[in-house]
Amino acid sequence: MKVYLNSIGCRLNQSEIETIGRQLLAQGHEIVSDPDLADSVVINTCAVTAGAARDARTQTRRIHKKNPAANIFLTGCYVTIAPSELEKLQGTIRLVPNKEKHHLIQIIDPSTNNKAPIFDQEPILREFLTGHMGNTRAFVKVQDGCDNKCTFCITTVARGESWSRHLGNIVAEIQALSSAGYQEVVLTGVHLGSYGKDLGNRTSLIELVGAILHYTDIARLRLSSLEPWDIDADFFSLWQNQRLQPHLHLPLQSGSDTVLRRMARRTSRESYRRLALAARGAIPDLNLSTDVILGFPGESEEDFNESIEFVQELDFARIHAFTYSQRPGTAAARMSNQIPKSIKKERTSRMIELGKKLSLTFHKRYEGKTRPVLWESAIGADQNGLRWAGYTDNYIRVKGNGPSDLFNSITPAYLFNAEEDNISGVLLQSDEA
Repeated sequence: MKVYLNSIGCRLNQSEIETIGRQLLAQGHEIVSDPDLADSVVINTCAVTAGAARDARTQTRRIHKKNPAANIFLTGCYVTIAPSELEKLQGTIRLVPNKEKHHLIQIIDPSTNNKAPIFDQEPILREFLTGHMGNTRAFVKVQDGCDNKCTFCITTVARGESWSRHLGNIVAEIQALSSAGYQEVVLTGVHLGSYGKDLGNRTSLIELVGAILHYTDIARLRLSSLEPWDIDADFFSLWQNQRLQPHLHLPLQSGSDTVLRRMARRTSRESYRRLALAARGAIPDLNLSTDVILGFPGESEEDFNESIEFVQELDFARIHAFTYSQRPGTAAARMSNQIPKSIKKERTSRMIELGKKLSLTFHKRYEGKTRPVLWESAIGADQNGLRWAGYTDNYIRVKGNGPSDLFNSITPAYLFNAEEDNISGVLLQSDEA
């Protein structure tokens, strides 16, 4: 069977779709990059914004129009919270809510056997690395669900209560990925910082990261989004091991204490400021990024200006700015003082422009410096040969010329000519670094 896979939204969704791909390969199916060639299509949907939900509908319609014979399997958060909206779509569509996602392989192919243990899957992992959807970075799901009650978020409804995978299984998977040739792993979860709280025996994210660094030889370990109230200054001591990459994403959502309270965020400007300063003091060359929601119900012009001022003060390397989107079933959707669309759009545009300036400032700090780059993809060619793109340890996208065998290599690069989204690099020999 030829299967096309796609994921919309967060890194957790990406992790899940990669796992589905590996399981399908292990069962002898073929992963194709063109939905027109597929017998079956799987789309892992997102519901965090109205735009993400619309994207799922648009993709489904487009794929069905071009390949009406394909069986389309929709799964994920949008399927879980709004199945009636997707049932209206034309085509042979099967909806698989999150609680049934672990049976998705059997649903696609009822003849499927139990998948091989992770330590027996190295050939499949290696094939995934060098072709199909694979790249140099693997996303590993360690936790799912969320017990927070942020008033804007539909995730608690879509994903349910928080639960964690057992530490030993995670370590085994990462070692298998490393043995197959992956250079980097990103730990993902809906509420990553809550890892282990449901397992007892004092298991925590700190213990998990420590075990991965001790028991695996993965070259690079990175963490996805962490809620600021889940960690303290002691957590940053983990970065004494340089395999843990100097990049943190700590969602802020608003720089106004008034708005943070209405969002039911368990943080404040002052506590977030202390955490950010502690992180920068402990982790050299830290890339600190964040999320900000604009136009939350009741957000005044003063509240918005406080967010602008706070973001400038903390000098983030990257800002993910989102326009507030009413999600049915959330407390915020029922709040009064909803902000007009035009004002939300204007505030989002201003925050995006500020984010671009801050990103450029951060990148310029590394002009004339050398950083290790994991080269991920060939993006074209010019008179100097193949053009490659990759990421530094502190998650700056680098473009440079290199040989045809540069894929999945970590090399030092001299950085110059910073732009908002990337910086140019010249490959160096190890003795030049």
